Amino acid sequence: MNIESRIATSDVDLGPWLHGRSFEDAWDQFQEEGYVIFTDVLTPGQLEQQRAALKPWIDADIRGRNNFEGSQSNRIYGMLDKDPLFADLIAHPLQLAFAERELGESCLLYACLAINLHPGETVQPWHFDDSHCGLARPRDPLSLSTFWSISDTTGENGATEIIPGSHKWGDEQPAGANRGADFKTGFTDKQDSSKDDHPDMIKATMPAGSLMIAKGTLWHRGGGNSSDADRLIVTPQFCKGWCRPLEQQLLAVSREKVAQFPARVQELLGYNIHPPFMGYVDGMHPARTLAPSANG
Repeated sequence: MNIESRIATSDVDLGPWLHGRSFEDAWDQFQEEGYVIFTDVLTPGQLEQQRAALKPWIDADIRGRNNFEGSQSNRIYGMLDKDPLFADLIAHPLQLAFAERELGESCLLYACLAINLHPGETVQPWHFDDSHCGLARPRDPLSLSTFWSISDTTGENGATEIIPGSHKWGDEQPAGANRGADFKTGFTDKQDSSKDDHPDMIKATMPAGSLMIAKGTLWHRGGGNSSDADRLIVTPQFCKGWCRPLEQQLLAVSREKVAQFPARVQELLGYNIHPPFMGYVDGMHPARTLAPSANG
């Protein structure tokens, strides 16, 4: 059964989240503009649960390490290991309907993190989320990103800024596109400057409980927070199912055995990073999990 027919015959009614809009109409916007937004997807009760689960990690106030993460932002990685409640967002039927139709039913969870912008955070460098594959554009996306607004996201508190239609671009880049140095730990020289605003960009403002779905090839950036309140989102991301090794080496070989192998073998098994940060574990280099303290 192909994905179109699977969605059409699913026992889950997407209607409550589409608010009178047809799925195909939303899909058409997604294809043409590279993104689509749905409001009132999470209930007030669900939002409170998400906020409560995130609170201990936000209170820890671990700030970003570079221009990309943002020195006035909290990034919470490894979310499913921190609280099983976050699986409710991963499995949401509306989100999966888009992910599976775009990437296939074998798609994988590519990343899942929360991003909390504090007042004073500046704009992030422009980027698109599947850029690390290094394949020439224009092309079909290898990934899909979703953005759940756990708080209101406004033009003042750092709503994600997007360039509609930019998923169709070739080699062109907006001014202020991310550089290799933007991922370097301790490199935090970015400025809140309008000189890198793109004439076609929009601020994806959303009331709390909304969901934005974007193609992995859409140019976007986190906005600057000039308000006096935090801005909190959770962003699960998905990729095509073939974007993985043929054999799952990380599961096939125990960490205790891997720790005894030469460093190069450890890297080949997946305990390494593809620049700038592909393959991280809870926001850190995966080789750290082989340290004796990591294994108890």
